[in-house]
Order: sequence, then structure tokens, then C-alpha cells
Amino acid sequence: MKGRISNKLGEIRISPEVIAKYAGITAVECFGIVGMAAVSMKDGLVKLLKKESLTHGINVEIQDNHISLDFHVIVSYGVSISAVADNLIENVKYKVEEFTGMEVDKINIFVEGVRVID
Repeated sequence: MKGRISNKLGEIRISPEVIAKYAGITAVECFGIVGMAAVSMKDGLVKLLKKESLTHGINVEIQDNHISLDFHVIVSYGVSISAVADNLIENVKYKVEEFTGMEVDKINIFVEGVRVID
């Protein structure tokens, strides 16, 4: 479902893919996040997505102009997962709300892997 914002000049519709791309770009800028993860349900394999495929690691649901986001991420080795998650939630919530004009109700973070960064 697309997000809708109505004003005196007309209606704005925002696709979930646009929100996912913006949220993904914001997420990979956060400290401790290596990238988004794609999980193969068939094999149970996790792979790090390239910058062009950020939206595959993010699920967006929009109901009554309220956004719910699910992130599948890979974190850096040696960082506090709770600190990284708190930072991710705070940054993404602020930036997505500012970008869309809609409220972010829920952000779920699924840590799918850990990577050592050189």
C-alpha cells in the first residue's frame, strides 16, 4: 500500500520502494552497520547486499500513513549490537519521518550476521 499525503493542491503518493531505498541509505551510514542482508529461506544462507540492492534487506508496511520497517542487517565485529540498533532506530525514524511526512510506528531489526572490517 502506498502512503498518501493530501493537501490543498492535490495528493502525494509515496511508494514503499522509495521509503525502503531512503531508509537503506540512512541505515548504511550508521556506525556499526556493514550493510543489508538478504536471507535465502530455502538454504538459510545470508549474503551481504551491494549498495544497489539495499531495498531487498528492508520490508516496508504502510497503514493509514503509519510506517512499519523491518531491517535485516549485518553488523561489524566488536560493536555493541544494542548501541548500533538504538542508533539505527533513532536515525532512520527521524530521517524517514522528515522525508515522508508520515509517522514511523515500528522499526524491527534482525541481525543476520557479523563481519570483520579491515
